[in-house]
Amino acid sequence: MANIQLFKSLKGRLLPKANSLNQAGGTAYPFSAEHALAQYAATGCLNGTYYASAETQLETVMTLCSQVDPLMLAKIAVYCRQYGYMKDMPALLLAVLSVKGKAYLPMAFPQVVDNGKMLRNFVQILRSGTVGRKSLGTRPKKLVQDWLNNASERALLSAAVGNNPSLADVVKMVHPKPQESWREAFFAWLIGKPYDENALPPITRAFEQYKRQGSCDEGGLPAVPFQMLTSLNLTTADWAEIAKQGSWQMVRMNLNTFARHGVFELPGMAKMVADKLSDRKNIMQANVFPYQLMTAYQSSSKAIPLMVREALQDALEIALENVLPVVGKMVVCPDVSGSMHSPATGFRPGATTVTRCVDIAALIAATYLRKQRDTVILPFEYQVVESNRVTLNPRDTVLTNAAKLAAACGGGTDCSAPLKWLNAKGIRADLVLLVSDNESWGSINRKGSGATETMRQWEMFKRFNPSARLVCLDIQPNATTQAKERDDILNIGGFSDTVFQLISAFSQGQMQSQHWLGEIDKVTLSQ
Repeated sequence: MANIQLFKSLKGRLLPKANSLNQAGGTAYPFSAEHALAQYAATGCLNGTYYASAETQLETVMTLCSQVDPLMLAKIAVYCRQYGYMKDMPALLLAVLSVKGKAYLPMAFPQVVDNGKMLRNFVQILRSGTVGRKSLGTRPKKLVQDWLNNASERALLSAAVGNNPSLADVVKMVHPKPQESWREAFFAWLIGKPYDENALPPITRAFEQYKRQGSCDEGGLPAVPFQMLTSLNLTTADWAEIAKQGSWQMVRMNLNTFARHGVFELPGMAKMVADKLSDRKNIMQANVFPYQLMTAYQSSSKAIPLMVREALQDALEIALENVLPVVGKMVVCPDVSGSMHSPATGFRPGATTVTRCVDIAALIAATYLRKQRDTVILPFEYQVVESNRVTLNPRDTVLTNAAKLAAACGGGTDCSAPLKWLNAKGIRADLVLLVSDNESWGSINRKGSGATETMRQWEMFKRFNPSARLVCLDIQPNATTQAKERDDILNIGGFSDTVFQLISAFSQGQMQSQHWLGEIDKVTLSQ
């Protein structure tokens, strides 16, 4: 008779064998090429991360692009620009389309290249030779020309800020042939050729007048991007005027600059800036990331008045009003392991963000605690961080609770740890959310099934919570997961506010069988 212990019947459904390794060397499940590319596009900034260099990321993305159908590639590029608000990665995917999906390039282009910065990114990547060509070619050149010939004066001026390539470089490359006299004069002005100043569009004409005589007919400063004015020996009053004229996003990003130039020392300016930052209408129109407000707060120097820093907290609370609730009891598990110390958008010489992966994980956990006060928060590394180390109050601000969670950062990574804790305590829940860099390596399944320990623990949890759902939210670029996609498991990537909408929809059973890829496939390309 066969060995009963060796061949005893398994309880529950048969778990899939983990047949890959993650970047930390732990066993994992590989994503499909489409899912992996979407993961990289939604989280990758082509900068070095804790586990992978920028060069390794680029090589991986290019390999994935060769395996993905051009139509899906185009939809991923559009999705990650329109809903993930990414920059470099959508531009890279668009450049790849110019080589392997030419028919879809004109359809995706207008939705990816939605401002001058994206235009310059696209041209830079094409000219680098990374995607297999160093010239723009006929179709990309025509698309760039069309953008230049249809952009507003304000859009062109915004595009003129920046180099490598500059907008002037782009104009020299593609030789646009404008129909309007103002656009012809503008391009001549931009590239340093003779032009008729009277033919310049109004803002550019005012800028030239201001440079020449220190004033313009309209009074005050010309409404050009403030970077174009910084070489003109501006006074403190001029900087205050820039703060008054600036958009919500521009003001948020330049608080330290205003402080250095003494803007907040002028009567009423601190209140004016605080009022602008906390204005509900401005916040909703700005499409601000929650983490961008966290970054602005973390980056604020001591020279910025308390009133302004508190306005950033108020803005974050307002920005999170649109976070949709989930159905039922929720458990949020932010990864606070050592690798989560790495910057959220990767290491970038001279421009590395102060916001770490752990800050984003903590922000998401604190957000749900604020929205649904019965939410259970289980920070974890190699094991769950017990409540005596992190005490959270649902009445505290999101930033306060996020800071408490982030302060616990350190240790190895075991994504199964919170599920083990829930099983040991016999806690019931309807939705479990893991927020991690997904590089679990601290636990090996020794039960012989070949599945990851995360998958095994989830199956145990399901025995007592049969309708429960698991969401694995990954905030770093990689191509594997600890929990294989199925009807009750959703793998998504990114840290825009869109992820909250996806989590809510999944909790209510509103997503189709393909889950995240199904949402991406819904993208409609321009005709």
